[in-house]
Amino acid sequence: MFNKKNFLHRNYLYINRYREIISILIKYGFNEFVYANKLTKYLNLGTKGLKKKNKNKIQYTSSERIRMVFEELGPTFIKFGQIISNRPDLVPDELLIELEKLQEAVPPFPAEYSIKTIESELKNPINILFREFNPVPIASASIAQVHKAILHSGEVVAVKVQRPNISQIIETDIEIMFFIATLIEKHIHGLDILNPTGIIKEFERTIKKEVDFRVEASHIEHFFENFKNDSNIYVPKIYRNFSTKKVLTMEFIDGVKLSNINSSNFSINPKLIAERGVDAILKQIFNHGFFHADPHPGNILILKNNTICFLDFGMMGALSKNHKEQLGNIILGIVYKDSKRITDSVEKISESRKIDNKEQVEVQIFELLEEFAFLPLKNINMGDILNRLIVLIISNKIKISPNFYLLIKALITAEGVGRKLNPDFNIIKHIEPFARNIILDRLNPFNLAEEAYFSANNYAILFRDLPKDLKDILEQIKNGKIKVEFEHRGVEPIIRKYFQITNHTILAIILSAIIIGSSVIIHSGISPKLYDIPLVGIIGFLGAGILGVWLIIAILRDGKK
Repeated sequence: MFNKKNFLHRNYLYINRYREIISILIKYGFNEFVYANKLTKYLNLGTKGLKKKNKNKIQYTSSERIRMVFEELGPTFIKFGQIISNRPDLVPDELLIELEKLQEAVPPFPAEYSIKTIESELKNPINILFREFNPVPIASASIAQVHKAILHSGEVVAVKVQRPNISQIIETDIEIMFFIATLIEKHIHGLDILNPTGIIKEFERTIKKEVDFRVEASHIEHFFENFKNDSNIYVPKIYRNFSTKKVLTMEFIDGVKLSNINSSNFSINPKLIAERGVDAILKQIFNHGFFHADPHPGNILILKNNTICFLDFGMMGALSKNHKEQLGNIILGIVYKDSKRITDSVEKISESRKIDNKEQVEVQIFELLEEFAFLPLKNINMGDILNRLIVLIISNKIKISPNFYLLIKALITAEGVGRKLNPDFNIIKHIEPFARNIILDRLNPFNLAEEAYFSANNYAILFRDLPKDLKDILEQIKNGKIKVEFEHRGVEPIIRKYFQITNHTILAIILSAIIIGSSVIIHSGISPKLYDIPLVGIIGFLGAGILGVWLIIAILRDGKK
């Protein structure tokens, strides 16, 4: 637990960084913020200069100045800005736009630091590790820079190396962020509802993954498995023997960034790229449930034959089966103007699984859909609708998973890239089949059988443990730990009801056994078969259905007596 009282005593070495942060905040006109949070009190800086006029405050908007502060404060704050730019539930629209402009391009650090890190991590001199190593980096960002090299086997690779002391810098900045977050909660009324310390904890978890290159390597390998049979998508090879927490070695990819395709030196078909790129993103979302969280043009390379290669796998999104199904329902709800379907799906992905003002939300969604009711599907901007749906969700204080915001942003980015490459691009034409397949897949007999098998298995475990649980209860009664008093009045109806319940329980056990047996037979694939489904299993399910209907009728009939 973070302790404010002992913070400065335990972190005396952080004082210079505190002073730097405060001076930058004042530089960009956030004097009031510094004063309201009493930052100078904790650092004994006094209030000198806090009231001074600042040109930056006059020349730029507050959102622009926040972006400039993050850029000047360095990698930790840049990453923080990039991550919260995916959270429209926390950040106003104007600031979201500014945070999306955050750039990581920074001057490279000296090559001797790269070589020193590589040799230390891989336990060998650079000339033993590589036949050739270019000391001039081909790319440089806030957390790492990339060098081109050639292995002794002749393979050309890109070696990503962490900046010196970046982990310590991030650790220091995160602790300072925690400190400032606690002050905000204490001194700025109303902001505690946003849970600033909780946001910093989530950010800490995310950025610690990003500075561990082993996590990114695993992401790339996972991505490769998902697309290994898709010739339209290329995933770079990872060299695990040349990779550690601070060094990531992968295949060097020679292609053209999607943002620079006009300067390409080989034939590129923009319309084909738009279709393949969007389909690849939709497959990540709907088929795999594991998607690139930031598929902007700078993170996509175009190779020969219009093959697509994604870059930068540091931040990935993951979707549960429920989220995939509900997203499919939302998309189909937009296509068919079905406000109830969308409302029900939003409710199912909300943290509470319940919307208090559900009828009001459904009316608002209906009004949103009505604005697009008479437009042809090809003219509907899915990104605009999804953006406005998010605003509607936030305005009604419905909390949903942060991953879902990442997902919506990925879809919006995909549509934007598609329309930039092909003005006539219609994302609904591509997305509707994926959404429909998600819903149909749930009704697949094999999936229904699998769900029935697991449900029946759970009931079987319940019935298996029931005698033991009853025995434990009887033992407690016997030992005087539970006392039950009976009054013998109208016992006959109770006995009759007992026999009814017993009969229904026995029938339910038999029904569960039939379902389990039929599920096993269907998964076994034994003959004879009907439409490639074992006939015995089909008969078992039909029998279970008839018995189930009869059991329901019997229960309803008994309930009326």
